[in-house]
Order: sequence, then C-alpha cells, then structure tokens
Amino acid sequence: MKPRGTPIGLQLAHTSKTVSRAFSDALAEVGGSVPTWLILTSLMGETWSAQHHLARALRIEGPTLTRHLDGMEAAGLIVRTREQNDRRAVRVELTDAGRARHADLRQAVIGFNRRLTSGLAEPELEALRGLLERLEANVRSTDES
Repeated sequence: MKPRGTPIGLQLAHTSKTVSRAFSDALAEVGGSVPTWLILTSLMGETWSAQHHLARALRIEGPTLTRHLDGMEAAGLIVRTREQNDRRAVRVELTDAGRARHADLRQAVIGFNRRLTSGLAEPELEALRGLLERLEANVRSTDES
C-alpha cells in the first residue's frame, strides 16, 4: 500500500533544514552564529570549570569547541584560564563583551521565535512539543535496541 503524502520523517528532515537555515540567517544578521549562541547561552548560566565539560554539555567534540572558543576569545567574548590545581583543565568565562553579544543575539532569537511560531496558539505549540518528543523517543528507543 502506497503511503499518503510525504513520509513524516522526510517532511521533518526538510522542515528541520529550512528552520535551521533561517535561524542561522537570523543570527548572522546580527553578527552571530548558532555555535556562538549556544556557547554564550551555556556560559550565561554558569562558569564551566573545565572546557571538556562544556563540550559534553553542548554535545560537540572538544576540538570543535576549541576552534569556536579560539575565535570567541580573539573577539574578546570569553576568557580561558588554566586551573591552578589541574593545569589540563581550562576554565571558560564570559567577558562583558560576551554578555553584550549574548543580549544582542538573544533579541534575534526572540524575534526569530516570534516569526517561527506566528499564528500558532499556545495549545498548538504544546501539542507540537509533545509530538516532537514522541517522535524523538520512538527513534531513540529503536537506536538503543
């Protein structure tokens, strides 16, 4: 039996790519990027005692994080310092410029979210969140088998 319409996985993949591109473009308009936004947001919440803990929390590889942090440090958004007790551990902290950049990016994120969810009522958004969580759980349970 032929399925009706586009398979949901394919539609979700296409939608995800479109939304991701639009989100990246919204951040780029104010001089940011998705990795910069994610890193700054994580650092707004806390100071990370070790760079590898931050990488794990962001679900990216250490070398990838290092490359992003190098650029952010050169731009004056963060500072990295070695821990006194463990010279291998690198502490990552926001600077005032990093906090200001986060505020600018936050406004772009808020604007993008308004655009993305335009015309959707809160009950629809809650239903969408629930459906996306169920789809993810379905795939996760299959991957773990």
